[in-house]
Amino acid sequence: MPKNLTWMTFFMLILASYRFTHLIVFDKITAFIREPFMQKQITVDDNGEMTSKKVPASKFGYLLNCYWCAGIWSSIILTLGYMLFPKLIKPLVFILSVAGGQTLLESFVGVETKATQLLSKELKN
Repeated sequence: MPKNLTWMTFFMLILASYRFTHLIVFDKITAFIREPFMQKQITVDDNGEMTSKKVPASKFGYLLNCYWCAGIWSSIILTLGYMLFPKLIKPLVFILSVAGGQTLLESFVGVETKATQLLSKELKN
């Protein structure tokens, strides 16, 4: 770890990488980036029912749809960017880390909210 990298900055890079990876792999706003690297695959099950799903059309398509693969590359991009061009990357890391922290909080709050709603429905029945 570089000498000038504090634990707070390290934690912010982790959150930023988490959010950047999620943005690449899952978010609808970046679907247009993934779309050209996907193809439709139709399968027929034993009952003769056809199902269609999108699968990667290339290794790059796989990279854009694999959370673990995209996570490695987003970590490399953000960390090297931070070490080589700190003034340029710091605002991006700050924004992505705040968004990453918010996403994690929303996940916990969302789970709690859903559990509360489910429990209240069961109590009414």
